[in-house]
Amino acid sequence: MTDPGDTRDSAPDDVRAPAPALRALFETGPRRLTAVLMLAGIAINFANVVGRYLFGYAIFWAEEIMIFLIVWCVFLGGVTVAFNGAHLRMDLFSARLPSPWKEGVNGIAAVALIGCCGFAAVQSWKVLELISSGGDVSVTASVPMVIPHAALFFGLVLTALAVAVRLRAHLRNRF
Repeated sequence: MTDPGDTRDSAPDDVRAPAPALRALFETGPRRLTAVLMLAGIAINFANVVGRYLFGYAIFWAEEIMIFLIVWCVFLGGVTVAFNGAHLRMDLFSARLPSPWKEGVNGIAAVALIGCCGFAAVQSWKVLELISSGGDVSVTASVPMVIPHAALFFGLVLTALAVAVRLRAHLRNRF
């Protein structure tokens, strides 16, 4: 039985659904790209298993590439999770706060998330510059190390933007 005072399922006028372009950038796009990357990893793994057990030949670069794909999947998935407000929260006490305090705590948490992602993105950019100037490549597959490290930078930037775009929903915890 639902509580008549419970309005979690109905969005108020001030918390609207995001525009389709924003949903494509922060939800649909990352989900589809994550799906493609996961399927690529599965295909590489399958080819490696078939090659190893049927032909006695393993794809020597398979594990390294699959790890890079997983890193990209994690940071792209984080964007969608933040956009939808589905990330883990320590809200045992803040959920029970009265209205002005609850929004204040949610605001502090959202600003802290944006700030931490922004700070880490700046540091990640510095690392990307160092890696690109050195021309580092991975040991097994000779992939430029800028590619896997860029996942962190793009994931952090898009996560911060996703939270900023949905700040009103984050304040009211209405998604």
